[in-house]
Amino acid sequence: VQLQASGGGLVQAGGSLKLSCVVSEFISNYYYIGWFRQAPGKEREEVSLIMRSGSTSLYADSVKGRFTISKDSAKNTVFLQMNSLKPEDTAVYYCAVGRVYSLQQHWYDYWGRGTLVTVSS
Repeated sequence: VQLQASGGGLVQAGGSLKLSCVVSEFISNYYYIGWFRQAPGKEREEVSLIMRSGSTSLYADSVKGRFTISKDSAKNTVFLQMNSLKPEDTAVYYCAVGRVYSLQQHWYDYWGRGTLVTVSS
């Protein structure tokens, strides 16, 4: 498994969850790690990205101010802290790595299995 996302679960609206994504040491040719999500019956959409160095991040408008992306370089792990969760945040969350500063999915080369986040109202 080259990328492994975890940390999903069931939470009430207004609550918090922290997702983790471990990137395999065997993946080396990437500069950005992104989070994406796919809600039931909808297309997958962008959430956030962080530069491999941790110096730059980007957020979709839908999560700006509520979600925070960070990384632990020593553990090859990227985190997504999700606060003030809303029912519309319910989705399967995926992490991916790519080489371009963009939240457009086609720039991402490796994808992990998702982790389900369910926010109840």
